[in-house]
Amino acid sequence: MDKNCGEFFLNWAGAFQAGVEAAGGKGWNLGRLERYGFNVPTGGCLAAKAYRSFIETNNLLEDVEKITRNVTTGNIGDMEIEQKLFLLREKIIAGHIPSNVRDELENNLRTAGILEKPVAVRSSATAEDSGKASFAGIHESFLNVRGLDNILSAINECYASLWTPRAVSYRRKMNVKDDEVIPAVVIMEMVEAEAAGVGFTCDPRTGQEFIILISANYGLGESVVSGAIEPDEYRLDLTFEITQKRIGRKEGKTIAQKGGGTEFVESAGSAAGQVLSDENIRRLGMLIQRVFDALGSGEQHQDVEWVFDGKDFLLVQARPVTALPRYTFDEIKNQPDIWSNANIRDAAPMVQSTLNWSFFRLSEKFRDNTNDGLDYKIPPGLRYIRLYQGRAYLNMSMQQWILYDAIGITPRQINEGMGGHQPEIEINEKKPCRGIKGCKRLGRLVKIFFRGLKIIKSVQKSFDRVDNFTKGLLKENFKGLTEKELIDKFTEIKSVYIEYYPVFLSCVFCANMDSLIKTLEKYFPGKGKAYANTLMAGRGDIPSAEQGYRLVELAETARGDSAARRFFSGDNYHPLLWEKELPEESPFKQSFRNFLAEYGHRGVYEMDIINPRWRGDPSYPLNVIRSTMETADLGKIRARQKEKADEVWHEINHKVPFYRRGSINRFLKQAVKGMGIREMSKSVLVKISELMRLVFQEMGRRLAERGILAEPADIYHCTCSEIFSILQGDWDGRGLNILVAERKVRRKEMEALSPPDLIVDEAPHFAEPAARGQGNALTGIGVAAGRASGTAKIISHPDEGEKLRAGDVLVAPSTDPGWTPLFLRASAIVVETGGFGSHGSIVAREYGIPAVVNIPGIMTIIKDGQSITVDGDEGKVYL
Repeated sequence: MDKNCGEFFLNWAGAFQAGVEAAGGKGWNLGRLERYGFNVPTGGCLAAKAYRSFIETNNLLEDVEKITRNVTTGNIGDMEIEQKLFLLREKIIAGHIPSNVRDELENNLRTAGILEKPVAVRSSATAEDSGKASFAGIHESFLNVRGLDNILSAINECYASLWTPRAVSYRRKMNVKDDEVIPAVVIMEMVEAEAAGVGFTCDPRTGQEFIILISANYGLGESVVSGAIEPDEYRLDLTFEITQKRIGRKEGKTIAQKGGGTEFVESAGSAAGQVLSDENIRRLGMLIQRVFDALGSGEQHQDVEWVFDGKDFLLVQARPVTALPRYTFDEIKNQPDIWSNANIRDAAPMVQSTLNWSFFRLSEKFRDNTNDGLDYKIPPGLRYIRLYQGRAYLNMSMQQWILYDAIGITPRQINEGMGGHQPEIEINEKKPCRGIKGCKRLGRLVKIFFRGLKIIKSVQKSFDRVDNFTKGLLKENFKGLTEKELIDKFTEIKSVYIEYYPVFLSCVFCANMDSLIKTLEKYFPGKGKAYANTLMAGRGDIPSAEQGYRLVELAETARGDSAARRFFSGDNYHPLLWEKELPEESPFKQSFRNFLAEYGHRGVYEMDIINPRWRGDPSYPLNVIRSTMETADLGKIRARQKEKADEVWHEINHKVPFYRRGSINRFLKQAVKGMGIREMSKSVLVKISELMRLVFQEMGRRLAERGILAEPADIYHCTCSEIFSILQGDWDGRGLNILVAERKVRRKEMEALSPPDLIVDEAPHFAEPAARGQGNALTGIGVAAGRASGTAKIISHPDEGEKLRAGDVLVAPSTDPGWTPLFLRASAIVVETGGFGSHGSIVAREYGIPAVVNIPGIMTIIKDGQSITVDGDEGKVYL
């Protein structure tokens, strides 16, 4: 038998291995905490099997079965039922623990060194502290229990508490069967508590997330948990800064009595002080966040009981928060939360790395800063994004409401701009711009318009500041820094990120073609959008498009460079050897160095920090150059763009009065510049992300050297709170390698799952495949003008780009800037998701390549090698 697992008594490792069915919710969670390196008092768990043996030995099975059969929600308060429950409890309290259970318990407590020490004896039912039901305060616990006989008596009392009217009523209310709640019993050493309390990774009263809430009092935590006093209350944000402190009256405290048990002692002046110092509040906040990361996987909020012995914090319980109030706008509370992958699937369709999600959660708090000056109140700390099976989803109910209520953009317009297959929320108003509300919305729209103009004029300064900062740090040697200096360097980068992130979000308002489209629509009904798309081609300074142009130029350079041709055509071609194999005089080598200096911070699916950047691994752009070297022709691309634009200008000059042409040109310039700013804002954000990646790589190297991680790359499977707890000396890293290994397995399992398109409240929904319409056509959103036919190539990831030949139609699940080098090889583009304002759409318009997006099921409807026609004007794909 495993040394961790006796027949009846489990130490913490055994409790984890045996699981909830044996150790109960509390025991299993304590086993998990100990496994992942948290400081847990010495102890273990008397398994649920011991209770079954107890019931059989004391001939109580029939009594239990009668209660199970006869007690219902309707009669739980009857005197007769309460009497029967009382008699059952009395029999349990008077019963005796079987001798084999008693002997094993005694031996294990002696081996653990706590048999003669004061211990806590706490119920740990098999359905307790679970995601379904917490059973908080339902079953009994006993503190400061001394000696084996008293421990055995406390165990009997824990067993009996299963049959109080309160416990039975709770089970009936929660639809939990009696035989699903079998009591195990946690027995752990008492901590000499200077202070104690509870902590939450959310506000359980309001439902607000992105905060850590701590309640604290002197002495044992019983006074806090029972609500006997008004404790101190501390609030922290996710950077562990204290945002609010309320010093409670702390009318008294619970202390351990010398002879056993506890007593409540009224305060005598000491209650006025702050229980924990600010430094310890931050330490505790980071510890509670680590519980959320480890036990809650960064998704399920946690309720944590802690004890402070004057030096260290120990955890005595952790359980999921099971009933978090819904935190949203009152106007949409009667409608479900609709979570959609929408245009987030463009940038981050993959299972999020642990590190990326950990840092991304910090970004959510910065959204509140983008509403300044608009006279529209958004409740702070709303949850705009969540994970489901490891992938990110946007709260589109909330997005639709905010944009409608603030500036009158309809849900239909929002869905068209952002893509996704979500329904529209219900809005009672028929005209968003009527009445007082409508006037306010128009006023905000005007403010946003002028804000956009201001951003266009001033944003380059923000871009330059970040650019100069990143260039300076790229020259630094992080290996030479002390760990404190490395943390300081991360803090410096984070500060730049925090300052820049609202600028990044505000740049979304710059990318607006509405004025151009509406003006063209007046003179060319039904063609305004198509004409606007055509005029945009080849006009913008769009980084994600420019990198594609540069790769075409590099392919042309390589074609005329004999050394480059030998390198790319060699039998032993390996992209990572380009620096070594190409001579210094190679024109291609010099040009490619310049390319990496400008675009080396980018990568495929670059919004996840786990994915390599081209500066560190240029395989992808080199492979694109290799596959296009013989056919690259930038002049031909430019000529095609000009020819199409000239055709539209000819129509404009023929039909639009001369005094209106100036406004078309002005709106076109604004739209082009706005799109460029939007794309540049993301490019600049990725520059900061690259620096963070370099810092975390160095941290990973150090943790691997110390044996805390198996390899440096495991840093991407850690959270910020875990990494900095180790580097700051608050944690020795014990158990992190186990946690990382489990996360890597879970990541692979989630990657194998097909992600749903929507989560409605908590239910996954897959969009129905698009139905074929008239002419055997599939309808989506036309985002780039023109019509083209070709052979469809189903490309699931940019790494498969070599399958795409010149003139083929690229069919993809989603596209981020890393895909765009493939665009120039395609005659047209079809994408399963995305909207008018997504990155792929912006680049397709710039290149002048017909594109239709947001067709559900397109990856399976279209067959690889099938001939199709793409009409970007009508938003249709003909099969």
